[in-house]
Amino acid sequence: MKSALKLACAATLLGTITTTLQAKQQFCVFDLVGTQGDVYALMKDYSLAAKGWGADIELKAYTDERVLTEDFKAGKCDGASITGMRGRQFNHFVGSIDAIGALPSMKLAVKVMQMLADPRFAADMKHGNYEIAGIVPVGDAFLFINDRSINTIAKAAGKKIAVLDYDTAQKKLVQQVGAQAVSADITNFGAKFNNGQVDIIGAPAAVFRPLELHKGLGTKGAIVNYPILQVSGNLLIHTNKFPEGFGQKSRTWIKGQLPRAFTILGKMKQDIPAKYWMDVPEADKVGYQKMMREARISMTKEGIYNKKMMTLLWRARCAENAANFECSLKDEQ
Repeated sequence: MKSALKLACAATLLGTITTTLQAKQQFCVFDLVGTQGDVYALMKDYSLAAKGWGADIELKAYTDERVLTEDFKAGKCDGASITGMRGRQFNHFVGSIDAIGALPSMKLAVKVMQMLADPRFAADMKHGNYEIAGIVPVGDAFLFINDRSINTIAKAAGKKIAVLDYDTAQKKLVQQVGAQAVSADITNFGAKFNNGQVDIIGAPAAVFRPLELHKGLGTKGAIVNYPILQVSGNLLIHTNKFPEGFGQKSRTWIKGQLPRAFTILGKMKQDIPAKYWMDVPEADKVGYQKMMREARISMTKEGIYNKKMMTLLWRARCAENAANFECSLKDEQ
């Protein structure tokens, strides 16, 4: 009897030790400037908070998002912090937040992201063993042009535009305006603009300083002060590598951090010298909205964007501005 009891105790102790050893999760973080960046700083706070949800997170910084994504797929990362466009392959619903023209302001984007943290969307956050553990804003994406004379869509025809090689939506939009798509990724699209390989890029204000985009703007270039989409960031996890209920606790915590992120990103835009900004005439804005809307509808039909998300974002836009022309139309309902 005593031997059996000792064996039982030993088995329990071994199980406890094994569970403890398995409890540490590696979270891989994409940040253009590595461990010194704002994303990595937020993730350090996140890892501390996660201890309260039963996780023991170890951070690993990546400056190449493609490599990180492959490591996450291969199971080398239990969790990953990547852009929403790259994350679309793991969750089509959430990955469609970045749809062209779908969110006209970062303020509205934050509202939508906070709403999606509600438990009623928990099922939408999961796809197989992948789970969205949080959605964060990266900021409005603006067009950076190397010549202010490119001040209409028509004048973009024939120009070279950098497109992320994994995002079909960008390629289709560039084709639609008659421009020339030049394949790029997050690690080199800024350099392509700076050295003149492309005439136009789309980017959030957050990368202006890290990528030294003033070099590409030079004395003739400008940033078109009209958001074409909202860039988002995804926290993704392999659900089975984390404690039960971790995903929802994580999403709730991230929701509470969004006002902080909104303030930081707003300051990044304000810090860009005023001389670089070029406003779009009010008379032209409706035309841009219609063009982006048509592109969005077409790409939703093709399955590039998620229909349920497009309906949700249409409702969010019309709740904010019911007078908008699109609110009487049914295409995205």
